[in-house]
Amino acid sequence: MPATETSEEIVRVSGFGKQYRRHVAVTGVDLTLRRGEIYGLIGPDGAGKSTLMKAIAGVLAFEEGHLEVFGVSVDSERAAERVKPRLGFLPQGLGQNLYPDLSIEENVDFFARIRLVPEHALAERKHRLLAMTRLDPFRDRSMKHLSGGMKQKLGLVCTLIHEPDLVILDEPTTGVDPVSRRDFWVILSELVQERGITALVSTAYMDEAARFHQLSLLFQGRILAKGTPSEIHDLTPGSVVVLEAEPQVETMRRLQQVFPQVEAEGSMLRVFVDGLDQEPARSRVSDCLVGLEIKNLESEEPGPEDAFVALLRRQGLAQESSDFPLAAIPTFRGEKLAIEANQLVRDFGSFRAVDRVSFQVREGEIFGLLGSNGAGKTTVIKMLTGLLRTGGGEGRVAGVDMRQARGAVKERIGYMSQAFSLYLDLTVVENIRLFAGIYGLGGRETNARLAWILSMAGLAGYESELTGRLPMGVRQRLALGCALVHKPRVLFLDEPTSGVDPIGRRRFWEVLLRLSREEGVGMLVTTHYMGEAEHCDRLALMYAGRIVSEGSPREMKEHVEKEAGSLLEVGSDQPAKAMAHLEMAGLPRAVLFGTDLHLFSKNTVGDEATIRRVLESEGVNVRSVKRRPLSLEDVFVYRVMGLEQQGSA
Repeated sequence: MPATETSEEIVRVSGFGKQYRRHVAVTGVDLTLRRGEIYGLIGPDGAGKSTLMKAIAGVLAFEEGHLEVFGVSVDSERAAERVKPRLGFLPQGLGQNLYPDLSIEENVDFFARIRLVPEHALAERKHRLLAMTRLDPFRDRSMKHLSGGMKQKLGLVCTLIHEPDLVILDEPTTGVDPVSRRDFWVILSELVQERGITALVSTAYMDEAARFHQLSLLFQGRILAKGTPSEIHDLTPGSVVVLEAEPQVETMRRLQQVFPQVEAEGSMLRVFVDGLDQEPARSRVSDCLVGLEIKNLESEEPGPEDAFVALLRRQGLAQESSDFPLAAIPTFRGEKLAIEANQLVRDFGSFRAVDRVSFQVREGEIFGLLGSNGAGKTTVIKMLTGLLRTGGGEGRVAGVDMRQARGAVKERIGYMSQAFSLYLDLTVVENIRLFAGIYGLGGRETNARLAWILSMAGLAGYESELTGRLPMGVRQRLALGCALVHKPRVLFLDEPTSGVDPIGRRRFWEVLLRLSREEGVGMLVTTHYMGEAEHCDRLALMYAGRIVSEGSPREMKEHVEKEAGSLLEVGSDQPAKAMAHLEMAGLPRAVLFGTDLHLFSKNTVGDEATIRRVLESEGVNVRSVKRRPLSLEDVFVYRVMGLEQQGSA
């Protein structure tokens, strides 16, 4: 049950502040956690989430305010030690609290001994938690050989093995695939329902807002807003209009002259219209596009990220749109192939990491490569970029055979890794000039590319700033500029916006759209963030080294809807109990999504009646049953879970 106003207070924070030398990390934070509540801290890297969580966990001193945990004022190291036995803390980063050379079972046993778990209780707890996380078959596997999602689930098991009353989880779903993310949320929701634990969870994923009972939106060390997900949503009234029109860049330019919040998602554009319901919002958008070819125009409720961006914008914290100049020809339509993979194979010993992978990326196309942790995406990129020898098959990048001309391939591609690969003690201009020198550009060409990058990436005013002091979104655009300094025809992007705030991410993707449409740059993008995958023209889903699904985001959704039916969202007062009874009633498997359930239905009217009848007969109050549009995360989870079930059958 969600916490209520009369529930016991577990954590109380008032006027909290922390600074590192002259840098203010957090200031003026007030919040309260109650028993049985999942409380979310949502914000980008540098928002202050980790600082606040470490202080609550008793591992970081602070200068301002007051902090109570379990009624104890945490104002000294001695006081912190009094509350630590009753809480569990999972730090940020995949497997940061684990030991790489120990097996899954050895890691669990080690943490159990540290936490003084009695031997008679350990076996039962270990069995239950490993079964719940689907790690039981892999007890003997060493931690260093686990995928990112498995590492996070093992970290959660080790955090929970002593049955704490409060768990503090710092970005537990960052860097893991959507199936592992949903596994995590199911586990946490079940523990809250069964044991009444309290959870404080941070995330940079705005789409996870609906999963919390209460949440605070953090930005630059301050709380912008707090409350329930619906209360946050109500702070930014309006509608979202989704459309497809040609030419896309001209359409985007016109819309940006009228609406401050416009972004591209592949061939589609997404427009937030302040203060209007859906029908008048559609009319207002279409009025701006007279003379353009409108192929599709629909409207929907704003999502959590739409609301967050609108909130930043209304408080004057959103950056303006890029002023990157438009080309004379608005849309690039390339016929040449930028990337061609044909039956690529790669083995590591007896393990086949990539199994006959084939796909094509055209000039001017943004292609997304999706997959669970360990699916083989990174191995494919390393083969195509010449960093790893292929075990079979062929590949061409920018017209060059990857096996025969690795040097030529590197001259024609740009690569942006998740770590950005920048020199933090150099200024913006020094980084650009350094990369220009690495690629052999002369003085005149370097100056021309420097001016182009500063304009393209919106870096004017930052030229003399040390890179290490830049905001994450600005640093990320600098990394993109450095990857493009030598005019590559193909760009590889590995998790390019991890940890970047929504404003910075939208600015980044606007730049990518214009590079693809105006410059004809072909792009291969890997990401775990399904909202980001919506920006791609086409996608390929990898599983166990193979491509199992391919198409545009819309096509992939349509295929799943045709196969599995419509998506129903069930709101109730007891979601865990509701999920169990629906499964016993023979309905399609439901998954927890925040405090609601999602399930597929081929007979929405009949299934709605069955859902209400089954749950109400079991004493579960049904608030609503409604159809929801399919997201790419729904598609990903449906496909991967289906393949996992086939593999275990």
